[in-house]
Amino acid sequence: GEEQFDAAVASANTFSSGLQSIATAYGDYAKKSFEDTKTFVEKLSGVKSIEKAIELQTEYAKTSYETFVAESQKIGELYTDLAKQAFKPFEGIVAKVSATTH
Repeated sequence: GEEQFDAAVASANTFSSGLQSIATAYGDYAKKSFEDTKTFVEKLSGVKSIEKAIELQTEYAKTSYETFVAESQKIGELYTDLAKQAFKPFEGIVAKVSATTH
């Protein structure tokens, strides 16, 4: 009873903290993406040749993709950590139940 309640409270606290970390990561990525796009448009508006425009576009696309992949991995790891931490308080209870059923 009390052990299960304590585990649920610990899990809820961990879950809340983990969600905050994920939300922060999404916010940071969105801000960086916006700033990168703004910088790209500023640079593009000053271009005087089609070759330079293509060069800038290629650089922007490559950088954007690399950032997306890195941030996606980071956020994925945060979700994985959240799941692990959220269920960690219940491991003892599951182990006890499992031991009594065998």
